[in-house]
Amino acid sequence: MMETLVDPDVSYILVDLEGGEKDSAYLTEKLQLTINQIKDLLSYVLEHKFVVINQNNDKEIFQVDMDKLNKIMESDDNFKNIVDGLTELDQFLN
Repeated sequence: MMETLVDPDVSYILVDLEGGEKDSAYLTEKLQLTINQIKDLLSYVLEHKFVVINQNNDKEIFQVDMDKLNKIMESDDNFKNIVDGLTELDQFLN
């Protein structure tokens, strides 16, 4: 899941959704992507309910589940491999 959450395209959308729910028209205009492209990018987080899509007056509303997102982001184990990898890369470059 962490690989998906830190993917630049996915994280860009998630950051926008952290500010509150957004409808599909807003996202397609801002991202310059079709709704299907957005859903494809978010497919894994949608499948695992980190992002949910609700219907409201014929509009699709995207909303991030902040509780789930915070729980996974707060876990030290999730960042251990990232930190180790960055440390190894830093040592290699120096």
